[in-house]
Amino acid sequence: MFSSPRHWLHRQRYPLRYAQLDLLLRNQALSRDELLRKQRADFADIVAFAAAHVPYYAERLGRHPDVIPLLEKDAVRERLDDLLMRAADRSKVKIGHTGGSTGKPLAFWYDEAKHELMRAGMMRGFMMSGWRPGQKVLNFWGARQDVAAGGVFGSNWSDLIAAEKTIGATEFSEVKLHEWARFIQRYRPVLLYGYASAMSELARFIVAGKMEMPGSLIGVYSTAEVLTEAQRDLMQRAFGCKVFNQYGCREVPNIAWECRHGGMHVFADQVYLESVPIEGEDALIVTSLTNRLMPFIRYNLGDSGRLLDGECACGSPFPLMEMGLCRHNDLIRTRAGKSIHPGFFNHLLDGQVQVRQFQWVQRDMDRIALNLVAAEPLSAATQAALAEKISRKMEDAVTLEVNYLDEIPRTVSGKHRFVIGLG
Repeated sequence: MFSSPRHWLHRQRYPLRYAQLDLLLRNQALSRDELLRKQRADFADIVAFAAAHVPYYAERLGRHPDVIPLLEKDAVRERLDDLLMRAADRSKVKIGHTGGSTGKPLAFWYDEAKHELMRAGMMRGFMMSGWRPGQKVLNFWGARQDVAAGGVFGSNWSDLIAAEKTIGATEFSEVKLHEWARFIQRYRPVLLYGYASAMSELARFIVAGKMEMPGSLIGVYSTAEVLTEAQRDLMQRAFGCKVFNQYGCREVPNIAWECRHGGMHVFADQVYLESVPIEGEDALIVTSLTNRLMPFIRYNLGDSGRLLDGECACGSPFPLMEMGLCRHNDLIRTRAGKSIHPGFFNHLLDGQVQVRQFQWVQRDMDRIALNLVAAEPLSAATQAALAEKISRKMEDAVTLEVNYLDEIPRTVSGKHRFVIGLG
């Protein structure tokens, strides 16, 4: 498994990470039946452990251990201390923070073991593209706590032996996009990894400038945001390689990774994933099977998607899923008390090829703003049709205002919010 002296040095620097990776690689050699039996046993174990050792779950599961309620994000915010394992050594645990892409960041407990397992899971995910440890990865990331020295993608001396570099992608201009493209040409990475919105903007710049990307690239991994087919196609044209989707969150990383055959595989040795009907949508509910420090059991991610039957041509035993179009977006509320799923708005501009970026913002119960970065304005007929569709969906007359911007502001962590509700 050693590909270079640099890889050997990296393995010596992070022995726990590579021990975890070796275990994860053995797990993916299991049969589907063996993997699912392991998953069921791990789920039962984490529930029993949480009920016995975590105050929040002792309270919630004590009287009715067979009924496991959903863990909502508000509960994580309000009961953070009660979600920490009683025996945890508080001198060794750390507080992490989500990017707050919905405008409501939350904190969570983690330790070195969780961090190293996360990085090992990422390495296994990257390997599904054909990447091997020791080959160069270039990250386009936005969370400030991650790109700072010592963060998940922090820049320090160990980057030299990790064959990994990170570009802070919280904001960008045409000048920055040019700098990024030229850096890719010089650095010659094997993989790119970052936000869908940042990577697609970079791809647009590369295609427009007819810039040639290095032949070293074998894949681009999109994460943290919705990856649309238009973005995927644009990135594949720009970078000359396959684009992969990846799904996870800071509190429960490595939920699913896409393989070279296009299958989105649930890492069933690390998570138990459910698709549960909530408010008319297939909500994704996840349980971390490995995190005993701060168990996340039946955690409502706020995303949509569904599990798929069948097996992938790649031969992986990991089950398949598909994502919906509502990663970290808000519900739109109506005057009558109805909640409209953000996926409805994400589809309204299908076919409008002149649109580079969009964002729907609910200003009031009867007023919706559409912020656009577009090569040319929407026609009057298109704008009227959009207003009519929204009014019909909201069962009320709605005023649609369209704003043309040079740039749509991002969250503090650098993500793009597609739909913003009243809060």
